[in-house]
Amino acid sequence: MASLSHNPSKKAIRSPRDRDNGSQNSRSSTGQTVKFARRTSSGRYVSLSREDLDMSGELSGDYTNYTVHIPPTPDNQPMETSVATKAEEQYVSNSLFTGGFNSVTRAHLMDKVIESEVNHPQMAGSKGSSCAMPACDGKTMRDERGNDVAPCECRFKICRDCFMDAQKDTGLCPGCKEPYKMGDYDDDVPDFSSGALPLPGPGMSGMKNNNKSLAMRNQQEGFDHNRWLFETQGTYGYGNAYWPKDDVYGDDMDDGLQGGMVETLDKPWKPLSRIIPIPAGILSPYRLLVVVRGVALGFFLHWRIVHPNEEAIWLWAMSIVCELWFAFSWILDQIPKLCPINRSTDLAVLRDKFDLPSPSNPTGRSDLPGVDMFVSTADPEKEPPLVTANTILSILAVDYPVEKIACYISDDGGALLTFEAMAEAASFADLWVPFCRKHDIEPRNPESYFSIKGDPTKNKSRSDFVKDRRKIKREYDEFKVRINGLPDSIRRRSDAFNAREEMKMLKHMRETGADPTEPIKVHKATWMADGTHWPGTWAVPSADHAKGDHAGILQVMLKPPSPDPLVGSAEDKLIDFTDIDIRLPMFVYVSREKRPGYDHNKKAGAMNALVRASAILSNGPFMLNLDCDHYIYNCKAVREGMCFMMDRGGENICYIQFPQRFEGIDPSDRYANNNTVFFDGNMRALDGVQGPVYVGTGTMFRRFALYGFDPPNPDKIAQTATDPEHHALRPTDFDPDLDINMLPKRFGNSTMLAESIPIAEFQARPLADHPMVKFGRPPGALRVPRDPLDAATVAEAVSVISCWYEDKTEWGDRVGWIYGSVTEDVVTGYRMHNRGWHSVYCITKRDAFRGSAPINLTDRLHQVLRWATGSVEIFFSRNNAFLASRRLKLLQRLAYLNVGIYPFTSMFLILYCFLPALSLLSGQFIVKTLNAAFLIYLLLITLCLIGLAILEVKWSGIGLEEWWRNEQFWLISGTSAHLAAVVQGLLKVIAGIEISFTLTSKSAAEDEDDIYADLYLVKWTSLMIPPIVIALVNIIAIVVAFSRTIYSPVPKWGKFVGGAFFSSWVLVHLYPFAKGLMGRRGKTPTIVYVWSGLIAITLSLLWISLNPQGPGAVAAGGGGAVGGFEFP
Repeated sequence: MASLSHNPSKKAIRSPRDRDNGSQNSRSSTGQTVKFARRTSSGRYVSLSREDLDMSGELSGDYTNYTVHIPPTPDNQPMETSVATKAEEQYVSNSLFTGGFNSVTRAHLMDKVIESEVNHPQMAGSKGSSCAMPACDGKTMRDERGNDVAPCECRFKICRDCFMDAQKDTGLCPGCKEPYKMGDYDDDVPDFSSGALPLPGPGMSGMKNNNKSLAMRNQQEGFDHNRWLFETQGTYGYGNAYWPKDDVYGDDMDDGLQGGMVETLDKPWKPLSRIIPIPAGILSPYRLLVVVRGVALGFFLHWRIVHPNEEAIWLWAMSIVCELWFAFSWILDQIPKLCPINRSTDLAVLRDKFDLPSPSNPTGRSDLPGVDMFVSTADPEKEPPLVTANTILSILAVDYPVEKIACYISDDGGALLTFEAMAEAASFADLWVPFCRKHDIEPRNPESYFSIKGDPTKNKSRSDFVKDRRKIKREYDEFKVRINGLPDSIRRRSDAFNAREEMKMLKHMRETGADPTEPIKVHKATWMADGTHWPGTWAVPSADHAKGDHAGILQVMLKPPSPDPLVGSAEDKLIDFTDIDIRLPMFVYVSREKRPGYDHNKKAGAMNALVRASAILSNGPFMLNLDCDHYIYNCKAVREGMCFMMDRGGENICYIQFPQRFEGIDPSDRYANNNTVFFDGNMRALDGVQGPVYVGTGTMFRRFALYGFDPPNPDKIAQTATDPEHHALRPTDFDPDLDINMLPKRFGNSTMLAESIPIAEFQARPLADHPMVKFGRPPGALRVPRDPLDAATVAEAVSVISCWYEDKTEWGDRVGWIYGSVTEDVVTGYRMHNRGWHSVYCITKRDAFRGSAPINLTDRLHQVLRWATGSVEIFFSRNNAFLASRRLKLLQRLAYLNVGIYPFTSMFLILYCFLPALSLLSGQFIVKTLNAAFLIYLLLITLCLIGLAILEVKWSGIGLEEWWRNEQFWLISGTSAHLAAVVQGLLKVIAGIEISFTLTSKSAAEDEDDIYADLYLVKWTSLMIPPIVIALVNIIAIVVAFSRTIYSPVPKWGKFVGGAFFSSWVLVHLYPFAKGLMGRRGKTPTIVYVWSGLIAITLSLLWISLNPQGPGAVAAGGGGAVGGFEFP
């Protein structure tokens, strides 16, 4: 358990709970211990355990059984939160938290995060007035708009720490010497102007209201509600209360659920999504051709087996083995494609259900669940910070309720460059995000938006768009200059501070009389903008400051926004944001702790750290993960995915997978980088079975499913719960074998994390607005504002990202992203499907996300090598679909079997690619004679293949050229990367030897202005050897066979044509590979000529050894002598 370091100075961490007389979390002399609790809307701190949630006496004052709306009047100006709470949240957002194994959690107050000026009040280091206390350089407390908050009527400016000191010591205002009115700040007075009151939370539907009503409370605090009603005649604002009819739901309906369901059930129910079946005119012939080709394959293989070629039995045997495997592989790939479907969503219905104002929700506060968005990066040198920053900006500008979004960036390298780049992005978001909302900008990635060719004023209605766009473009150019200049800025700053430290050390040595000839021992530290050491990785690695050895770091760069819109004005910003919401989503920088001797499990470990930290800080019931180079191209993508999660049956969906779309791909897509056959064909087909596989990015997860629980069983819940429709489940309701006392073994020792699980489950349920929704939540339950952050909560988040937290837990084994494979994404999705969950494939009209992909041949091969290696690991692990449970459907099982088996096809494919050459060189063929039966079977199979390709193009929407490019690269990768993956996997499993295939030489691009310059780079790698050998052998074989046939007394053109046809088939598939080797303007690396000469010499010597007698007459009629031939 982490603890906050005890510092007697006024910069020490404090929590508002310290002033609560009834709090058991008092400060001790050894430091403040982190207690696992959360703040209620009245300022109390209570446990989130099921037992405490059922204690009506503790919480009933924070929840009522009716919905009320009181607008602010001159006599009634309630505060949203107490001054102390605002101060605590501001302190948290301005502090950099660090901690880890065997160390306390420290909070470093940062008055300056980046060199440039920070303006947005939500951001750490934002500008503010100076504290008026003597000898204090702190900043005053600020509200959501950045205005100073004065806790006393005398308007004395005071910072958070001085205010807390004054409260604790004398209770007097340092300005007017009058006591602070603690009663005004200790308990929050609910702000009814912002919408409905909080509805019962998880497990509180049966709570009784034992406290006074809020109306009585307001009257006691000096507001005469009845008099106000009489004077205004109930016309000021919307009104004071909305009372639903008592008999709408029957006598047994819980009162606390009535206010939010009246207007919902009065409207006709509409689905949020629909399944659009593939037209029968396409799908029926497609299925018929699959059956016909399967039958034809069976007859063809039977004929081949019963008609061997005795003259070349070795050639026949090899071909039969390969063809049998190809038939098996085709079945595994083709059968799961029998049930493709399309889906559509209705965003208008989603808005009507969750966002529109209603009698119980006058301000239109959203009832949508929260979404935590994860972005992962590891090395700023390989993943440019500008690209990552643009991804973050696209997330912050997403079209979703601002208060429901939380963005987390995982910096697995712990680099100050990434930290400051993210801070710059948060600062630029102050202008970019409101600009996107004002002018409905798409896409909301600045780099992509300003790179669009065309008329930017199209479909823009505001007259000031051109002026605003020009200003934003200028600001973005300056933003890019700052980002690109960060490496030099950090280096110069660090050099200056290190030089100062050396001077201090030298001065100290002179004062102490030390030997001036001794070398000065000063660590070359990396320094932050505020003049302190960066706790992460240093440019010059040192103990506790290296890539694999640094503390955990957490910085709330943008604190959680206010629950209601914050409208801008013409004077506040560079641009007029009048009537535009200027709030920004919560944004958190996370760098998990790393120590030597720990297996940090690469990306999977980083994602699990984000899952835990986000559960503590925001606990969004849904999570969306993106790679740092994948940005949100469609700002409504999150809403599209939510249509499936919130629809009827959505409780059984574990994740929504969006297709991957790429930018910067060459127009011909030489190496099938777009992978459209997989994303638009295979994935769409799996959507009709149990759902698409998880592909690593662009995926919206249900947090509860990622925790390793089974999907809900409404029939089982109905037997154990008195109110099954609104019952907040315990973890044991989903996993009967899970003892509640064993939660630490599965999830770790964080009580906050364990108690967040049922809350996330409850908030992820669809609305109970239809009789078929057997497992829903009441409308209005998610309109409650989130609790403000405090230091203890953030310190707990730091503790769960420590390197030791996962020890002896089920993280990576059952919970979260699964460890043990380089393709952790496929394994993670497989585990959820194996527990009975379903997934959904969401193809939007406008691409949901876009990213980058390697267009260079070598980079593409290494990418495929990584995927294939992961598949081989899956095949030899307990994640093999052969061992799946009965909950995995048959077709889904075949699809996962194909995932683990497809790399092994490379062994048969390479052999089959050599067969035409061997046939030509030996003068034999795989069949004895090209008779009619063989040709008919071959023609039938080929025609079926063409028909299937055409129909698949029809129902999947891909182009025929894209299909052909996929076929070509299938052979290229199958003869190179897949074979290397099989070898690597077998060596790892059998001998425990790990082999990494790396680049051995590299050339630079010649034309930096050409966006496709990387396509022509030729980087030699050992993966190129097999395809080169195959191509050269087939070319030589064709030449040799053609020459031999011409000069043969009895030419056997049938065998030559058969062998040449199949050799040409191989060479046509390898054509993109040959173009990649040629580079730009036909330049070929020297190594290619070396390999070509070596292979040609080897084949020549081999031919001489097989035909030592020299030229002679070729025996006719199948004589016993082996004839030779002579080149002209």
